[in-house]
Amino acid sequence: MINRTIATVFTRRAALFILAALLAAVPAVNAQQTLRGKALAQKLMCVCGCNQLLGSCNHVGCTYSASMIKEVDQDVARNESDDLTLQAFVQEYGLAVLSEPPAKGFNWVAWIVPIAAPLLAFCALWEVVRRWRQRAALLPAGGPAVSAEFLDRAKSESRSDSDE
Repeated sequence: MINRTIATVFTRRAALFILAALLAAVPAVNAQQTLRGKALAQKLMCVCGCNQLLGSCNHVGCTYSASMIKEVDQDVARNESDDLTLQAFVQEYGLAVLSEPPAKGFNWVAWIVPIAAPLLAFCALWEVVRRWRQRAALLPAGGPAVSAEFLDRAKSESRSDSDE
């Protein structure tokens, strides 16, 4: 009788331990899916007009973000690829749903201009300063040359103005 009681207690404890281990493993899988879902949500824009990333939309009364996040989580739960999920959102909402434009076609401009514009401005500024320095180097050390006749005339006019 005592052996049977010990065996029952041991069996129950073993079952509880196995159940606890299984329950501990389930959140780890869900946490991975949630992390992947969050990463995907950061690649998408909310379409409610708030111009925020889907994962961080805090627009009060937003009717889109909850359903879009749920759709992302469902795709992650089905283990669909990220590209397939993003393409499904593009087909449903258009290219505006992507947080960064695809690097192809005319969209290259969006990737190149933020880098090229400051570089071109720096090169133009460099050239302007270089030309100013060249002009300054061509001038005589005392400034522009002034004829003696012009200096005499300016002196006589300044004397006549001070006499009056």
